[in-house]
Amino acid sequence: QLSLSRLTMKRLFSTSHSSVDSKEMKKFQLLAHKWWDEEGEYSALHSMNDIRVPFIRDTLLNMSSNYHLGNPLSGVKILDVGCGGGLLSEPLARLGASVTGIDPLEDNIRTADQHKSFDPVLDKRIQYKSCSLEEIVEESMETFDVIVASEVVEHVADLEMFINCCSQVLKPEGSLFITTINKTQLSYVLGIVVAEKIIGVVPEGTHEWEKFVPPEELERLLESNGFSVKTVNGMLYNPFSGSWSWMESTSINYAVHAVKLGAEGQSSQTDDLSEMESEQRSATAGTAV
Repeated sequence: QLSLSRLTMKRLFSTSHSSVDSKEMKKFQLLAHKWWDEEGEYSALHSMNDIRVPFIRDTLLNMSSNYHLGNPLSGVKILDVGCGGGLLSEPLARLGASVTGIDPLEDNIRTADQHKSFDPVLDKRIQYKSCSLEEIVEESMETFDVIVASEVVEHVADLEMFINCCSQVLKPEGSLFITTINKTQLSYVLGIVVAEKIIGVVPEGTHEWEKFVPPEELERLLESNGFSVKTVNGMLYNPFSGSWSWMESTSINYAVHAVKLGAEGQSSQTDDLSEMESEQRSATAGTAV
């Protein structure tokens, strides 16, 4: 099955089909040198770390029995897709994870590489590559324990293919974390009109409302690609305090945690039937006692 899917992937990529959107790349090219300016265009992403890093860390710790004090994510292999200048890769590596950060823009990777080089610990734990997710699929089937795609899916050209690729490079029972923007009237008003045009916390033209993804659609795509969605949390940005908080409503920003089903989760119907039969047998055996 693996070699078959590798063949289909090869066929997919031999056409010029890619999840990378060249229009989106041009937008980010102009800002590549500004990633680490905490007061600049990416200030909202810097402060998002205050909630997205603990969300990733605590979710993973709750699923794991190994706990390394000081290095809670020690031994965890993370792929940070669309890592930009490394704003999320660095704090995850500080928690002990070994992080591969990928971004199709070479200038972003140059900025990320330069920034991590100031810290010898981070320098060892993070590896950056200027490439697409599809290129990682070709060389790293089922390699990563965790994939993080934060503020990325609203910029990709083909979301279904993107999710499929995530599944291919994630180990069975691995975790996928996504943060993105819902497609609502409120997200249009706040995410584009207010954020970009009025107060300018996001560079104008960063987002296109048509590409925003409703959580229902994202959940459907995840489930049809072999994931089980565990958590969907609403997120709220306060532009006056510059801080993020969790909220009940997913009408603007939201975060998702999904787990790739193991082999048994993706078994065929006949397997399910035989499983049911054996469960029934054990149930009747239980009653006989």
